[in-house]
Amino acid sequence: MTYDSEDVQQILQIALTRKQETEFSREELVEMASDLGISSNILETTEQKWLAQQEEEGSRRTFNTFRRRAFWAHFVSFLAVNLFLILLNLITSPSYFWAIFPVLGWGLGLFFHWWSVYQIDTLRSKDTEIL
Repeated sequence: MTYDSEDVQQILQIALTRKQETEFSREELVEMASDLGISSNILETTEQKWLAQQEEEGSRRTFNTFRRRAFWAHFVSFLAVNLFLILLNLITSPSYFWAIFPVLGWGLGLFFHWWSVYQIDTLRSKDTEIL
């Protein structure tokens, strides 16, 4: 029986997934690459690129977590201040609803903050799926 490269890749992926209880050492990685006919230069270059990519993804996740927390802090302050302004408006001058202006202005800023945090991440992830 013969296998094409895609079949070999799928079989090996399933086998590695089943063996996932244990971790592989670098020596085992080098041995597997050698068995597959992958030179040590190619393996080393690929490993370095993979490590750099993992570091970049970790930094991106950390930064995105920071951005999301900043947005939610912004959202909580928006709610607290604007609820206070609405209550103040209803107590002092119920006939004229002036609190709508800061609510709308700040709400617009909050919307753009939300857009920059959540929608741009969605667009970026769709771009990387294409690659």
